[in-house]
Amino acid sequence: MAKQALFYVFSEVTIQENPLENKACDLAADAWRLGKKVLISCQNEEQALLIDELLWQREPQQFVPHNLSGEVSGFMTPVEICWPGKRNSQRRDLLISLSLQVPEFALLFPQVIEFVPADEQLKALARERYKQYRQLGWQLSTEQA
Repeated sequence: MAKQALFYVFSEVTIQENPLENKACDLAADAWRLGKKVLISCQNEEQALLIDELLWQREPQQFVPHNLSGEVSGFMTPVEICWPGKRNSQRRDLLISLSLQVPEFALLFPQVIEFVPADEQLKALARERYKQYRQLGWQLSTEQA
């Protein structure tokens, strides 16, 4: 079965604060409810802490068990948040990537979710990631965010 990369396209700049990070949290919650183990790969520690905070701010009935890479836990949480230089090596089903480049560990995942921001410079970087996945033989699809 071919590996899959899904790109969520943000067509216009939104007034919503942190639209990519909020979408990543929603997608992680949906995947967790389907029984998947998720890794959210962030650009940096600051973004990882933001994702962590956004997941904690969800309504109690929407709680998603998660942890930051490196946090000591007695068990593997279904959602892990990592950033460059800080990632556990536990097996996961889905990679949600907020990185500006294809993470070197993306090949370890059967499914990756990427984002195409409305900003032109960031959109150009997303196009490069799309090309990289295509060159690797991944099955690609896009969806409006």
